[in-house]
Amino acid sequence: MKRPLLLVALGLAAIAAPATARDQIRIVGSSTVYPFSTAVAEQFGRSRGFKTPVVESTGTGGGIKLFCSGLGDATPDIANASRRMKDTELAACQAAGVSEIVEVKIGYDGIVIANAKGAKPIALTKQQIFQALAKQVPVNGKLVPNPYAKWSDIDKALPAVRIEVLGPPPTSGTRDAFVELAMEGGAKAFPMLAELKAKDEDGFKAVAHAIREDGAYVEAGENDNLIVQKLVANPNAFGVFGYSFLEENTDKVRGNSVDGVAPTFEAIADGSYGISRALFFYVKKAHVGKVPGLKEFIAAFLSDAASSEDGYLADRGLIPMEQAERVAVRKSALALTQFALK
Repeated sequence: MKRPLLLVALGLAAIAAPATARDQIRIVGSSTVYPFSTAVAEQFGRSRGFKTPVVESTGTGGGIKLFCSGLGDATPDIANASRRMKDTELAACQAAGVSEIVEVKIGYDGIVIANAKGAKPIALTKQQIFQALAKQVPVNGKLVPNPYAKWSDIDKALPAVRIEVLGPPPTSGTRDAFVELAMEGGAKAFPMLAELKAKDEDGFKAVAHAIREDGAYVEAGENDNLIVQKLVANPNAFGVFGYSFLEENTDKVRGNSVDGVAPTFEAIADGSYGISRALFFYVKKAHVGKVPGLKEFIAAFLSDAASSEDGYLADRGLIPMEQAERVAVRKSALALTQFALK
């Protein structure tokens, strides 16, 4: 074959080659799902005949952005998420050619308000959480910049110490779930904000989701272990993170009750603990069959050995789905059912 024809043939072969040629699954996303995904990846690499998947903790928002950047070898196969994918994220995926996505629900998690084990426990309500952390709060029937410097400024029964809460940044799914479940819940306890919600949902969310920026809330990045370390160093501080990190660090920190319910495995599983959410990961259908082991990884994650009540992920803090729900989720996921917002 003459050289020009050879180059053309090689070029056509390159075009025809699969868009993804990696032999190792790449996973990005939620810091909350990260320890569960890492545990499954390690077991998967040891027992399934595939390379151990690479798992990165980038935060839910950051992970989905990477996931939605396109198809092919340079993009992730899976995005872990501590909340459901948003319609704007799905639209971004579709615009970049990631049109077929499989949603895999893995179980449930609670968001805890924790402090150091040796510090005094605190009992909070969602209303008090909102008052402590919102950028604006109702005072005498008007919205004003948050005036509360100490917990006791909100309620004399709370500690007379400066409000200092370490929590996740805006890119975190834990942050999204926290403002939706705790902050919104607390805001609705005020009649003027409940009335605003009924009249103007967007206006209500703008108030309920706005976290104060005067130092009372400290964005501690996506590393929940760093929050635990800072709580140990400062017994007056509180931290916001997933229940799994509480389970892993019960020798260092405690979870405090919210609306009279402690963040226990049982209370999150039965829904009585008011700050809980579902956990997910998302898979690119176009990468299945090109990156080895993707379907097998889904099956491993949803296996009895991993995600049942007796599975090794429950030992790490995952709140499992009931058997019937897990079977239904596994059937849908392994059929590569396309994700659609409900």
